[in-house]
Amino acid sequence: MRAEASRIPAILNVLESMYGNQSPCWPTDPYDFLVWWHCGYPASDLTCVRGWESLNKEVGIEPHHILQASMAKLARALKPGGMVPELRAQRLLEIAARVQDEFAGDLRAGLRGAIKEVRRILKKFPGINDPGADRILLFAGLVPVVAIPSNCPHVIVRIQRGQERENYGVIYREAQAEIEQGVPAKFDARMRAYLLLKQHGQTLCKRTNPKCDQCPVNASCAFFAKKYHGRSTSI
Repeated sequence: MRAEASRIPAILNVLESMYGNQSPCWPTDPYDFLVWWHCGYPASDLTCVRGWESLNKEVGIEPHHILQASMAKLARALKPGGMVPELRAQRLLEIAARVQDEFAGDLRAGLRGAIKEVRRILKKFPGINDPGADRILLFAGLVPVVAIPSNCPHVIVRIQRGQERENYGVIYREAQAEIEQGVPAKFDARMRAYLLLKQHGQTLCKRTNPKCDQCPVNASCAFFAKKYHGRSTSI
């Protein structure tokens, strides 16, 4: 393990001391997560939770519940989750129909076999790309892949390498490489890393205007060293 990677467990411990034990606020079942993801727009924990709660109350979330509801009823149920409820309703109908027709209502049972094939299946659903597929695989307990929070892949890259790239795909892969090296390939360890980095990225290590002076790991952060002290760091 690289020396830099060996720092990651200590960094995560410090973050956990600050933020406490983290738990996902989203459903971890693969189908349920697909529904939850379209319950809010712009998608965030807050908007998705609001839409999810309303959908559960007004319609239900099982494929047959969604397929039996009218478009107008679905859109009304999704409205508390934010913008374009009609479009999100259409996507839920597409998801429910595919799961009902292709997987007999049980998506989890269909996510078996080679990881490449499982990824292909997941990425055929609307709004799911590599970060979303990784998140589903990890939190559903299917494969202990390295999942990185899609809205803040820069966090671990900043801490370890000093700066993030402009290209999102490159940042995401670099973040994966850091966690792959520094966190054991176990579900609980990689879920913990995902949740703590997500919380840190949303609270202090924001993409723009990060609050570096308040960061509990700034003494170990290559980005902080470069920004405030002009020290060079190996990347």
